This record gives sequence, structure tokens and C-alpha cells, in this order.
Amino acid sequence: MEMLERRNSTVSKMLSESGVSADLSSDYPEQSWADEVIGRRARYADLTIVGPEMLASHLLKEKVVAGGLFSSGRPILLVPEGARATLKPKRVLVAWDASLEASRAVRESLDILSGADEVHVVMIDPVEDERHHGAEPGADVATYLSRHGVKVTVDRLPSSNHSIADILRQHAVDIGAELMIMGAYGHSRLRERIFGGVTRSMIEDSGLPIIMAR
Repeated sequence: MEMLERRNSTVSKMLSESGVSADLSSDYPEQSWADEVIGRRARYADLTIVGPEMLASHLLKEKVVAGGLFSSGRPILLVPEGARATLKPKRVLVAWDASLEASRAVRESLDILSGADEVHVVMIDPVEDERHHGAEPGADVATYLSRHGVKVTVDRLPSSNHSIADILRQHAVDIGAELMIMGAYGHSRLRERIFGGVTRSMIEDSGLPIIMAR
């Protein structure tokens, strides 16, 4: 509680000197319902930011991320250690799998995407049929983004026996992306917990700031 009070004082001073209109609130919940607390708070914000200190916490990280994703209806921004977060990036990587979650993440990020110099829509092993990526994978999402003034390039990549998360991280480095945008938990959280998954892997080691939505 003393640490929380000290942190509140530090943040309050920072906000008062910044000239930004803001409210400061604090909670000290039991770990078991920390996700509900975060989810309720996040409903009144456009974006939940999860910083490196929270991402380093094995006890609270999953609760905070789950609360932001499942209990708020808002996207979250993960900022790993050593990363410089910006909502005005020049280069953005969109991880696209034609899912509802990916579509939601793109819609929530249109302002960011339209302001970027380059947006790379990345698909890994795309399936060419109407139930998946369409007859020409990436064409539909590229057209949608172009209509919103987004400068978009479609990158179709083979997995070549590598994990999807590893390919996304490496491609982000290759194109110099400052931000990644992706849908989260296309499968159930239980399935992801048991078998692993792209969402969990990116939360554990993102390498760059990521906006997630579902």
C-alpha cells in the first residue's frame, strides 16, 4: 500500500506538469479478480496500455491482459522493455489471418494506419478460398484499407516449419516496423494455454509494441 501511494504521488506530479487532462485512480485488488478491475476501468478508455513493468510480472501480467481484452471491449497496447511506443508510427505490421479478431484490431487502429508511411499486411501460409483468405489472399483487406487512405503492401510469407510468432517478429525487424497490430485469442484461452498459440507467444516476447484486440 505504501508503494502504491508513492507511485500515485509520482504519477500525479508527472500529470500535473504535463498539462494533459487526466484522472488518476488506484486499486489494490486480490490477484484473482484483478482482471475484472482492469476490465471495468478500461471500458472508459480508448486504449489500455500495458507497460514493461507489468509485462515482467508473472503474477499479474495474464490477469491484466485478459481483463483488458475480454472485459472491456477495447484494444490493448503492449509495450515491452526497451521499446519506444508511439501512436504515430511510420511503419506498421498488420498480422492478418482473416479472422474476426484481426478485423476488429484493424478497425480499432484505422487512425494509426492511415497516418503511417507504410503498412504491411502480413499473411503466413494463406489459404486461397472464400472461407479463408479469398481467391486472392490479402486483396480484400488491402482494398478496405486503401479506401481509408492507408498506404498498404501485402506480404505473403511461408512458415517453412517456423512458428508464426517467430516469423512475425522477424518480419517486423526486416521491415523496420515500429508497431504491430493483431487480433488476439482466435482460439479459446484454454486451448491457447494447453497448446500454446500466437497470442500467448507474442505476449511473452513481443519484441516491439503491439496493439491487440478481440
